[in-house]
Amino acid sequence: MNKVVLFLLVVFAIGSAKAQEVNIIPAPLKVTNGTLQFRIDSKTKIIADATSRKNAEFLKKMLSPAFDLKIKKNGGAGIILKQDNSLKKELGNEGYQLKVSEKSINICAATQTGIFYGIQSLRQLMPVDITLCAEALVIKGVDITDSPRFPWRAYMLDESRHFQGEAFVKKVLDEMALLKMNVFHWHLTDDAGWRIEIKKYPKLTEVGSYRKDSQVGAKKWKSEELAGMPHQGFYTQKQIKDIVAYAAERHITVVPEIEMPGHSSAAIASYQWLGSDKVLTEVPVKFGKKRDNYDVTDDKVIEFLHDVLSEVIELFPSKVIHIGGDEINYDSWRESEKIQQYMKDHGIVSPPDLQIQFTNGISKFIESKGRRMMGWNEIMGIDIHTERGEKKYDDEVKTELAKDAIVHFWKGDVGLATQAAERGYNIVNSYHRFTYLDYNYNSIPLSKAYSFDPIPEGLAEKYHKQVYGCGCQMWTEWQPENDDVERQTFPRLAAYAEVGWTDKERKDYVTFRRKLDNLLRRWEMKDINYSKNFEKKQ
Repeated sequence: MNKVVLFLLVVFAIGSAKAQEVNIIPAPLKVTNGTLQFRIDSKTKIIADATSRKNAEFLKKMLSPAFDLKIKKNGGAGIILKQDNSLKKELGNEGYQLKVSEKSINICAATQTGIFYGIQSLRQLMPVDITLCAEALVIKGVDITDSPRFPWRAYMLDESRHFQGEAFVKKVLDEMALLKMNVFHWHLTDDAGWRIEIKKYPKLTEVGSYRKDSQVGAKKWKSEELAGMPHQGFYTQKQIKDIVAYAAERHITVVPEIEMPGHSSAAIASYQWLGSDKVLTEVPVKFGKKRDNYDVTDDKVIEFLHDVLSEVIELFPSKVIHIGGDEINYDSWRESEKIQQYMKDHGIVSPPDLQIQFTNGISKFIESKGRRMMGWNEIMGIDIHTERGEKKYDDEVKTELAKDAIVHFWKGDVGLATQAAERGYNIVNSYHRFTYLDYNYNSIPLSKAYSFDPIPEGLAEKYHKQVYGCGCQMWTEWQPENDDVERQTFPRLAAYAEVGWTDKERKDYVTFRRKLDNLLRRWEMKDINYSKNFEKKQ
């Protein structure tokens, strides 16, 4: 090829790439820049029918710091929100079209979720501080067609170790919405604290929500300041309903996690008869996996878990209920004569088999309520903690996990995620080496977070649909205060948002990093304590 022609082609390609770039994270699927622009001023109308009224109200509130716009049911020019069911084949349930021309801004989608996401893209096309646009806000012409790569784009907050509170949760939900993340995975129970009111069992919060020492660990973060200070907190059912509704307004599903059969010390401390050892009387202070588990051979314990799940299901409309199921210490089961006799009587050959049998029973109960169970990948009975030498029974495991269970992959050989998908399980990929927000920025810098691909390497394309998406996990053992959680979460949250939404071919870290500056300015305005050293250790 002629060198001059080749040079011109390269220049044209670079120019086209720049023309396609808009300051939106996550990066949209298709972008065409226009030559005209639209002015938003005090005379601009929001045009929306009754179906789109809630989104219109959201847009009105979003613009209210600069303009008090009126909402109309019909009209020609303005910001037009339109639901068009015929777009579903092209855009799915979350895609949208956003077109900015001289006379109007059109946001069209097959669903109200899609329209909401179109509004979020419009929001990022605006200046960070719209109050500086006293007379008019100018939006450059653009034509965007967009839809997500994965349907599950999650952020998990662990409130068992350290309770964050309602205002903080809503703050996180707001930023998730801006980034089109649609699942708030809420880790509400664990060894270190029970954070959700269960009316039938009041001691779960009377006892289980309190521990006598914050325990952030020697030489970790702010241990000197918090050592010896009690830690407590829980959400009433009224508060839960309020947060769930707040999330729903932002098209975010709240998925609760109620740990079982392990990580259950807070519950066992509240009601000792729940445990296999039946000796724990207070919530442990020291973090880490504990010895005792629920006695899953006791019908009264199963009744308790059914009662708890019934109240949880009433509070959370989510189709998915997460039951944890990770890091089970089998010693309490191995050393219980009662449990060993039960296993012998029922032909259960190993503790992992007992766990899977229990998990399948819980899955069946959750299905009877019209929901679906999810758990960390230990629910499959495979030892992912080989360095600990705990399970010792992998070759003997006979019981198969219920096929309807969603496997949440977090640790172990990545091949295990591939095997789960090939065996017909739906999976969410949260591989800890890429997605754990408690890891410092030296372990997972922003660029590494951005590089994560939820599709396991080597998974045949015909199984890709088994991968629902990805999650990033904010465990709070060493992040006792809200500022700590914010520093670990931001700006990596933006990277995970693009991992979940943007087609792999459209991702580009250099472009992402350039666009991130706008988000950093937004977070500064909101006093969000994002990390200033996100490519190196704190």
